[in-house]
Amino acid sequence: MIISWNTTRACNLNCKHCYRDAGQKEANELSTEEGMKLLDEIARAGFRIMVFSGGEPLLREDIYDLVAHAKRRGLVPVFGSNGTLIDARVAKRLKEAGAVRMGISIHSATPDFHDEFHRSPGSWQAAIDGVKYCLEAGLEVQLHTTVTEPNYDEVERITDLAVELGAAAHHVFFLVPTGRGKDLAEDMLNATRYERLLHRILEKQRQVKIELKPTCAPQFMRIARQKGIPMRFTRGCLAGTSYCVIIPNGDVNPCPYLYLKVGNVRETPFDEIWREAPVFRQLRTLHFGGRCGTCDYKEICGGCRARAYYYTGGDYMAEDPWCLYRAGVQAAGGLATGAAGGGAG
Repeated sequence: MIISWNTTRACNLNCKHCYRDAGQKEANELSTEEGMKLLDEIARAGFRIMVFSGGEPLLREDIYDLVAHAKRRGLVPVFGSNGTLIDARVAKRLKEAGAVRMGISIHSATPDFHDEFHRSPGSWQAAIDGVKYCLEAGLEVQLHTTVTEPNYDEVERITDLAVELGAAAHHVFFLVPTGRGKDLAEDMLNATRYERLLHRILEKQRQVKIELKPTCAPQFMRIARQKGIPMRFTRGCLAGTSYCVIIPNGDVNPCPYLYLKVGNVRETPFDEIWREAPVFRQLRTLHFGGRCGTCDYKEICGGCRARAYYYTGGDYMAEDPWCLYRAGVQAAGGLATGAAGGGAG
């Protein structure tokens, strides 16, 4: 199981797509003591992968202490970072504290689009340097790319960059219009281009040894099965079933893009929230609405619960509107999604 803690809303950048609308630190962010207690409760709940993210988690002065405590509790500390604050000293301290892997955002194979997307000249090169410092310190790295129309055609080139740099993985995120990402709604992919890109990513997986993983794109599991591509993952959307997020003030949400408070760790121990929260219990039923509820691939896909929530105005159990799958039917653009693609029983 995997969990994310948005440790702070503070950030040194002002990225266009930021789901947390990060920038300024919130006055009511969890303290070091509260963070330590939270990590204890996360371990008690049975989680294994502990993602420290933000904002920019490296802006927390206590981040090394938190990582070390997570490690002591048997968690595997990993990061989601913009990478620009990582130098040789920071990378060494992270490694010594117990960090295992750094997820660093790279949205283009060259600087121009990335720097414009982050609204920060020089941020691409600083992130690339951060990748190299991490690898030199013995920290694994995975690249994170958020896809919109402007960088749709270069996803594979970013994968090639990840291979060239020595990264262990390339995770491709699909924009859900939350936070500042709402302003990018016109740059979001449509359903056909989304499906087509999933096919491209999985075909690229055949060609490279590093791990490629579409994120906020649970249909990749269905397509991988249709193509006969083995995956180590067991399910697409993990929200509320084996994943959730804690935001800076201690609220618990099913995922970073589904702004739905299910509890607060200052009021209720996290392990109790994880076990008892009605929203989580409902998500675990897999009793989805519409086509998601009757889909052949419900058990391994689950549809994107955040997209369902966003497009219906609040129904997180509704069908995922981006899915083209119809049992026994060819999708638009000749993409096989039903029996013709090896999927329907």
